[in-house]
Amino acid sequence: MRLAIPRETAPREQRVSLIPETVAKLVKAGFQAVVEAGAGLAAGHTDAAYQKAGATVAGDLAACVAGANAIFKVREPSAAEIEAFPEGALLLGLLGRGEDAEQMARYRARRLGVFSLNALPRISRAQKMDALSSMAACAGYKAVLLAAGTSGKFFPLLMTAAGTVAPSRVFVLGAGVAGLQAIATARRLGAVVEAFDVRPAVKEEVQSLGAAFVDMAIGDAGVGAGGYAKEMDEQKNELIRQTIANRLPNTDVVISTAAIPGKRAPLLLPAASVALMKPGSVIVDLAADGGGNCALTKPGETVVANHVIIHGPLDIAATLAKDASQMYSRNLYELIVHLAKDAKLNVDFADEITRGCCLTYEGRATSELATAGRVA
Repeated sequence: MRLAIPRETAPREQRVSLIPETVAKLVKAGFQAVVEAGAGLAAGHTDAAYQKAGATVAGDLAACVAGANAIFKVREPSAAEIEAFPEGALLLGLLGRGEDAEQMARYRARRLGVFSLNALPRISRAQKMDALSSMAACAGYKAVLLAAGTSGKFFPLLMTAAGTVAPSRVFVLGAGVAGLQAIATARRLGAVVEAFDVRPAVKEEVQSLGAAFVDMAIGDAGVGAGGYAKEMDEQKNELIRQTIANRLPNTDVVISTAAIPGKRAPLLLPAASVALMKPGSVIVDLAADGGGNCALTKPGETVVANHVIIHGPLDIAATLAKDASQMYSRNLYELIVHLAKDAKLNVDFADEITRGCCLTYEGRATSELATAGRVA
């Protein structure tokens, strides 16, 4: 089975889908691998490293994907890339949840078997494939470093000859993987941290990392299917916004990570709330690409409003290209060996993981695959 690792072309993208370490494991397992020249350079991996791992290096995209049975991507491919992919090949990556009708039509026109890690079922068997959690961990860590580099304050308590410097106070909104990693990183830097989440079940996780949990007294109203957050009525949303606003005058840094799968990010920080923060305070809105948790966020930009610095980073995990690629590569490895046992295609739509993360296969939509059997 021939695997292709093209170079990523999306703006800001520095990751690579498979690193040499993973390629070597796949080659040893009987797969053939072809990597496009320069695909891994931004993530710290040379063409020579791929060759040493047993891969062939191709000069361009067309040569890379020619004859490929499976193509690995980080981001969604462009229309031109899709046209270059062999008809009927598998395509694996962070490829959305099927919400882009035009992109789905392109996939079906090429009869691609599209398996998206965005749509991976949240079950224990799929944990090793969970790229969303891997990338969220990168984002939570880097968000705190971005805030620390922007803030005019030390994060830790300092006892100096010039007197005592109080620690920064960090408020993390959302305690999913990104939020928990942000809490852990801020605590390592010495900040006093508190956090909020609409899911009461995460309280113990927050406290285990040394942060205080801010209880919004909404019960399980914000808990959706699979343990994810869900939309709530406006009365509860207003209660949450007001509780957050009450804490902002004493907050130096806000790391905002709240998201609802398939929906616009919840608005937690209206402009009036931002105005309550001290001059020089920092907001890092990790929900920027989903509309933002802060009303003043501009995706991909840093703005200053009411003397508060507001970052709206996009693809922040890509700025940790080396380690993010390593984690992502391992996630993809688990998915391909699930779909192709012993280097031979073995797609079984009776399997929950296979069915759950497949967006389209041989021109058929996901709904048509539910009753399909094994494809070898």
